[in-house]
Amino acid sequence: MTDAPIGSKSNPSQYDCYEDLADDEPYFVIRAHDPLASAIVELHAYIGAGQDGAAHNKLDEIMALTKDRAPRPAGSPKYRETFAISLSMENWRETH
Repeated sequence: MTDAPIGSKSNPSQYDCYEDLADDEPYFVIRAHDPLASAIVELHAYIGAGQDGAAHNKLDEIMALTKDRAPRPAGSPKYRETFAISLSMENWRETH
């Protein structure tokens, strides 16, 4: 038995998909180091579970967490790559 937290490299979730990824399938990792990570993952869960009210509340919480931070430039290399990954995901789904 491991003491590593669930969803970690040492203790993957039973739904961990890394080993199942197709060689050409784009993916995006949100690490716990990101201060928005847990809220974004929770938002994803609420949306997937069809809990619209909870999803809206979580999105409001996320927006409140970011309102006092200066936005990073949308043209930054990190965000350009993030948008490119998103587009790659969309294109991949359309062809598979």
